[in-house]
Amino acid sequence: QVQLVESGGGLVQAGGSLRLSCAASGRSFGRYAMGWFRQAPGKEREFVVAISMGWSGGSTLYADSVKGRFTVSGDNAKNTVYLQMSSLKPEDTAVYYCAAASTSQAMGVMTAYDYWGQGTQVTVSS
Repeated sequence: QVQLVESGGGLVQAGGSLRLSCAASGRSFGRYAMGWFRQAPGKEREFVVAISMGWSGGSTLYADSVKGRFTVSGDNAKNTVYLQMSSLKPEDTAVYYCAAASTSQAMGVMTAYDYWGQGTQVTVSS
């Protein structure tokens, strides 16, 4: 059974940093695209960042709102993807979800993802 488990969320002050992790199990995800999405209260879930197959050196895609502040990376040996978030803003407050897609053709499209984690809360105080 495929499982994605996020961790690393929490409360941080504006300007601070957090690192989220997504541990994947149930199959080898080395040829998948892994993405991070977020959903703020009262808003739709939105794309944040994704990394393609061959995570350790795969291509990446970032939402404009996080470019220069967030960095995605992956460790194939651990089947784990990381999201390093820096210069956090109150508007980054959301539940962050990890997702896996069997194709990297549409990494920014939510419907391309087959598997989802439960989410981890990130709260940025002003």
